[in-house]
Amino acid sequence: MSTDSSSNARSLQIAEVERISILGSESIVCGFHLVDYIWTDIFTNLAAASTYVLITDTNLAALYADKYKEGFTAAWAHVRPGVAAPRLLVRVLPPGETSKSRATKSEIEDWMLAQKCTRDTLVMALGGGVIGDLVGFVAATFMRGVPFVQVPTSLLAMVDSSIGGKTAVDTPAGKNLVGSFWQPKRIFMDMAVLSTLPPREFSNGMAEVVKTAAIWTAEEFDVLEAGAEDIRAAVLEGQKDGDMAGLTIASRSEAQSLLLRVISASARVKAYVVTHDERESGMRGLLNFGHTIGHAIEAVLSPQVLHGECVAVGCVLEAEVARRMGHLGDVSVARLARCLRAYGLPTAMDDAIIRGLVGEERLRELRPQRLMDVMSVDKKTVGSQKRLVVLKRLGETLEMKPTNIDDSLILEVVSEGVRVNAVADVTQQAVTVVPPGSKSISNRSLQLAALGRGTCRIRNLLHSDDTQVMLAALQAMGACSVAWEDDGATLVVTGNGGQLQRPDAELYLGNAGTAARFLSTTVNLIDARDGSSVLTGNARMKLRPSGPLVDALRANGCGIEYLEREGSLPLRVQHTGRGFPGGHIQLAASISSQYVSSILLCAPYAQEPVRLELVGGKVISQLYIDMTIAMMAQFGCHVERISPNEYLIPTGAYENPAEYVVESDASSATYPLAFAAITGSTCTVPNIGSASLQGDARFAVDVLRPMGCTVEQTATSTTVTGPPRGQLRALAEIDMEPMTDAFLTAAVLAAVAAGGEDRVTRIRGIANQHVKECDRIEAMCTELGKFGVETENLADGINVHARVLSELEASEAPSVHCYDDHRVAMSFSVLACVVQSGAEICERRCVGKTWPSWWDVLARDLGAPISGSDPAFEAHSDPVKADATSVVLIGMRGVGKTTLGRAAAVALNREFVDLDDFLERQVGQTIPEIINRDGWAAFRSHETQVLRTALTQAHATGAVIACGGGVIESAENREQLRAHVARGAAVICLTPNMEHVAEYLSRDKTRPAYAVTSDIHEVYARRLPLYAESCNYEYLVDKSLLSGDENSEGHGAWALIERDFIRLVQFATGRELNRVDLNGPSFFVSLTAPSVREYLPAKLEALTAGAQAIELRVDLLGGSEFAGADFNDAQVAASFSAFVHKQFALLRHNSRLPIVFTVRTQLQGGAFPASADTLRLQLLRNAVQWGAEYVDVEVDAKAPAVFAKRQNSMVIASYHDTTGEKLQWDS
Repeated sequence: MSTDSSSNARSLQIAEVERISILGSESIVCGFHLVDYIWTDIFTNLAAASTYVLITDTNLAALYADKYKEGFTAAWAHVRPGVAAPRLLVRVLPPGETSKSRATKSEIEDWMLAQKCTRDTLVMALGGGVIGDLVGFVAATFMRGVPFVQVPTSLLAMVDSSIGGKTAVDTPAGKNLVGSFWQPKRIFMDMAVLSTLPPREFSNGMAEVVKTAAIWTAEEFDVLEAGAEDIRAAVLEGQKDGDMAGLTIASRSEAQSLLLRVISASARVKAYVVTHDERESGMRGLLNFGHTIGHAIEAVLSPQVLHGECVAVGCVLEAEVARRMGHLGDVSVARLARCLRAYGLPTAMDDAIIRGLVGEERLRELRPQRLMDVMSVDKKTVGSQKRLVVLKRLGETLEMKPTNIDDSLILEVVSEGVRVNAVADVTQQAVTVVPPGSKSISNRSLQLAALGRGTCRIRNLLHSDDTQVMLAALQAMGACSVAWEDDGATLVVTGNGGQLQRPDAELYLGNAGTAARFLSTTVNLIDARDGSSVLTGNARMKLRPSGPLVDALRANGCGIEYLEREGSLPLRVQHTGRGFPGGHIQLAASISSQYVSSILLCAPYAQEPVRLELVGGKVISQLYIDMTIAMMAQFGCHVERISPNEYLIPTGAYENPAEYVVESDASSATYPLAFAAITGSTCTVPNIGSASLQGDARFAVDVLRPMGCTVEQTATSTTVTGPPRGQLRALAEIDMEPMTDAFLTAAVLAAVAAGGEDRVTRIRGIANQHVKECDRIEAMCTELGKFGVETENLADGINVHARVLSELEASEAPSVHCYDDHRVAMSFSVLACVVQSGAEICERRCVGKTWPSWWDVLARDLGAPISGSDPAFEAHSDPVKADATSVVLIGMRGVGKTTLGRAAAVALNREFVDLDDFLERQVGQTIPEIINRDGWAAFRSHETQVLRTALTQAHATGAVIACGGGVIESAENREQLRAHVARGAAVICLTPNMEHVAEYLSRDKTRPAYAVTSDIHEVYARRLPLYAESCNYEYLVDKSLLSGDENSEGHGAWALIERDFIRLVQFATGRELNRVDLNGPSFFVSLTAPSVREYLPAKLEALTAGAQAIELRVDLLGGSEFAGADFNDAQVAASFSAFVHKQFALLRHNSRLPIVFTVRTQLQGGAFPASADTLRLQLLRNAVQWGAEYVDVEVDAKAPAVFAKRQNSMVIASYHDTTGEKLQWDS
């Protein structure tokens, strides 16, 4: 509203405000465009002052100083017309935390004294938390206390630091350690200033808003959860110059009203708490929810990570503590994390947001013990007891004050790994465990309800990463609207009947394979006549197969293209207005049943009825297809199975049932049931039985009963009692094709199933497990080996050789790498319960995919002793495994650097960086644009600069970097690569089969052509020595080695090349050195044939049975081809080296055993010419670069040179006196 009491003064714009009481006075004022209101209120309602001191920083002065000066003059003219105005002094400080110091405080005080300010001075703090804390402390001590008012300009300051009277400055010993309580006379919260905030600062403040709702009021939390988009819009869209919208209630938009509501609600809670506990003796400690752990994170990662970002992570972790104690449910933790994410906040210590802000090296400083040390000196700690706010539910705390928590519990929650110790002999009564909702059914129910018509209440939905990305993607396409009821236990989905729209951004699906496969078809239903949509995921998802599904959709007329790797995400789906054509569709379903379900679920919305024919071999996981069909019927669409592999689906639409209850996850149920089996205890899962839709529900009857367990199963429940510990029996052979995901559980039980005569369990029908979240069969072989369990990795299964428990107990606690796979982690946690030394599970958080509270259930309900562990720190502190430095790949264009680099990045859990992509982002142009406009020289100059940035700053650690083929053309670049090697890094040159590369590049028109000069072979010949001087490891990429025909690529060749490249990277970085266990007897087999091929395909396996290593006798290689050759001739030497490299690679592709690389000279009983010392030294150095685990070096003058450059290879020093005369023994 406007007022005008003087014809000479402008009209005042007096806002309509909301006032909040604190400490008996309505001194918190909330509204929009408050400048005129602020001065009018001060002049009218506060004690008159002779001097008004406004203190702000340079950033805010540029935006608001003139407005406040002009408002001061105008308001005074209205309030005191004809009276001389008091002084308004303005002091502008540098922005940032460094101003919040004792020195700055003294400067302000000295300046005020010089300005002859007296006790009737009023001080105004215009700024964020730094200005408010500092100026408040000045006011508290100047003249023993003068009045001050707060005008917070950041959201964080509005809802946190401005309320409560805490003032302070920082000291070298820590933040806020010198200060006082001094209550402001007014706190003016002007929401209009928030429109100038960067998005990140808005998110920073929303952490405190969400935190306050979480501890105090469920209703406000619901509002925050449902209104995220509107609240963000009200702040971040800003206002046009001169726009006074929101000044009055009538001019306020719905989004502005919502923003005012949530901020005032948060402020009202803090005001209430401060009123009842001003000096923080009890209740006020509730406001520290998320701060105990959050402040510890902030102490390590500040200033790159903001206070609110750290508090957001702290809130989730402290909620997990409450869940671990049994006070808070999974649903509440998931809702809290989801709400924080909706406001752009991180929710985990290794969140992508934090990783992007600080980089891998700083992130490694966030060690659990360091966090505990910081918490020990936190102001909230009483004596040695740490205190956390424990949630009972969202909107309610366990106590009206922080609760004392044991260090071990906090350490467990903040740790990356978990140590599971052996469970004592079972004496407890039977336990009942209710697993979370089925991932498979949850994802199907979400898609069905979203595509359906009407409202469906979904109960027992799995709250996990996978279902979250599915729900987010469906909402992004406008498929449905959602709301939560019953404290988040019920999801209310209102479907739009298959009416989908193009999403505004890429659909990011993480590593959620179900969502990726289902949505690959769903996106084609989008009603758009142009444009496209992109489906993408994380590094592992980009390796998982989708080819058969995409092939079928393409053949049906859908416009889909691969953006990176052929056969995997990311995909671009082109919209043409034709939708999903339908009709006769042929689909290969031998890899994943999800391909079938994807088409089935969308088939009712095709342009014509779908006849789906499954081709290409045995259909995998038929029970999951049956599950999809049964659920479609529950939503009103019926599928006719017209032959064993053919289905007819009429067009139509889903009609949503009023309610749908998701079964518990049968795959997850296998873990508590397996716990009972392995420990000899009894466990009941009450909502999984013989009537289940899920194939894994058969696990108890088909797997556990034959292994010796007592199983009682009804239609709706399953109870298992294990035999006495150590008496599980092996399964001679079992086909687990109907329940492939459960094979990991069966495999860990098989590891100790030594109760019968035959101790070998043979699991078959699980070929699809090679291409799940990881290669699960390979993972089980590798990790069971750490327990001393022998296995065989087969194309469609695994053989597991059981060991008796006493043999397992003799080993040290193994450290299990989980490959970011929830099922690997949970399976090995069961095995650890009977290993006397226990086991460390390195990635405890990966269980969030399907059972976020698994560790709580394992410890609290099943009684397993667990504790936090820090595997990353232990690996980093081992000098052999100092592998943080980024791996760099060099080599010719088209050799496979990107594909192999991505695979290695996934295996090492690192970021993949394509240097060319990095260059384009840095320069802002594509490489062809640079070359076409400025030439190759300009491109090479950019490349040099970007390489330096990548290797020394942006990606110096924690990455796998793939360089362009010509990066070594520059002498400066080669020097940079050598310097990177000197820092302990691996620079790996990928050596090509040039015929393959030439053929590939002749088909690839997306890359810039070579400079006018030359043929690709000439380019390679010129670059070869440059590559050699720039790298310290070398890997041969030659698919022809994997077939008897040198011109054939060989079946599955690339998968083996990828696998063995990862082995080299792991060796080069010290993660897996593949060394022989020297604690017992060991043997190696020596290969003496002129070619490794003579031992293939079957002879090698038989020859090496029982051996721990293979010796490659290089001096015996070559046969007639090199008989009598002059190895001192450079061309012959190069030819022989290339031949040996192929033999080494061929052996590596066909055996996992360590290689002993031997070049035995004629003088010591071998065949290598004694005169060819130069070539012998080069071959031994090559062996180190190729990753030979052991290099046999004859003790002579050449030995020191090999030893000095041995890298991660071990040197075997040998001497063979074949005459018996060269060494004389005197005694």
